[in-house]
Amino acid sequence: MAASLTAADPAQELLAQAKKSPNSAEFKAALGKILRQGRGAAGYNGEFLFAAEAKTTPVLELDEAPGPKFTRLKGSDFWMARATLKTGTSHRYAITIDGQTNPPIDFPAFGPDSYENAAAPAGKLSDKIVHTSKVYPGMVTNYWVYVPAQYSAATAAALFVVQDGQGYANREGANRLLITLDNLTHQKRIPVAITVMISPGMIGERRMRSIQYDTVDDTYARFLREEIVKDVEAKYNIRKDAYSRAIMGESSGAICAFTVAWFDTERYSRVFSRIGTYTSIQWKPGQKDGGNIYPFWLRKSPRKNIRVWLQDSSNDLENDHGSWPLQNIQMANSLKMKEYDFKFTWGNGGHSTAQGNAQAPEALTWLWRGYDPAKTSETFVMDPAEKAKPYWRVKALNRE
Repeated sequence: MAASLTAADPAQELLAQAKKSPNSAEFKAALGKILRQGRGAAGYNGEFLFAAEAKTTPVLELDEAPGPKFTRLKGSDFWMARATLKTGTSHRYAITIDGQTNPPIDFPAFGPDSYENAAAPAGKLSDKIVHTSKVYPGMVTNYWVYVPAQYSAATAAALFVVQDGQGYANREGANRLLITLDNLTHQKRIPVAITVMISPGMIGERRMRSIQYDTVDDTYARFLREEIVKDVEAKYNIRKDAYSRAIMGESSGAICAFTVAWFDTERYSRVFSRIGTYTSIQWKPGQKDGGNIYPFWLRKSPRKNIRVWLQDSSNDLENDHGSWPLQNIQMANSLKMKEYDFKFTWGNGGHSTAQGNAQAPEALTWLWRGYDPAKTSETFVMDPAEKAKPYWRVKALNRE
């Protein structure tokens, strides 16, 4: 059931102005504000407006194809184009002004479950909690706990762990995760779950993110088990079974989420991996494996009871650590070969959170599908429809 949208979103108001009075001084001022903020687009529930300021007609490229034509606003150098786009995913645009094309920009097309819904009660976000680690000696990290309105201490809740939590703890942020959790919990599409959002740690001025996230061993899983989650369990009634636990991350946080489930399948079974860094960042030749090993490790290891939503895009990173798009395709094929319960989604973006943010309602619903609080376990099996499909193959290249 889709959420009932409220009318308070600024982009919604801007789109209404574009229909009613596109040549008004008020609307032109609003477009100018968008451009000063370094953006050229605004959208609400699939309806989008693109803006430019130019002496001559600008050109819009949308999803790597010619976009709708710009029209000039009377008495100004402001131009506007409008489009209706698929929601629950990201799109990519570039605008050419006076012969110069701006770098492509990825933007999310949020669906109704990513907007505030007056009928869905909001959860409660804790203050920032500062933790000093023993697993990572001397490391200081921050985390936040989000408790849904439906939580009762009399009933053990599920658990959802989120990496790079400093961004997701901001309800007004671009990711809209807390809003999404409220909507899906209200609609009973996901269970009542305590969400723990954890920032990467610091030892003095040394950033620990890559060491925590990209290292392929059980250290971060122990950090969760012995420290962060242990502290949260002391305050809230949380289920201990892997069936009732999910973990999410993006980029290095995505491989971190997968690594936790891989090494601690007794506690985590649902993984939301976004633009995952399954590359060699922490590979030490002859000493330590890196994330690049996972596609091959999957193929040659007994299947583990993990359900995985895997997302990446064709314009993701390519550098000396590896190829993000090719490694994610390898991950998908390896998961398929071993008949994991997984879903692979593919976009046209770069190393961007836009697609993962937009598809969060669908992804979280898929990860938790069939959840029964009366159970403590389930053997995940591949969807028969997926089993009948071929492996992914690269059939077209971006140049000769």
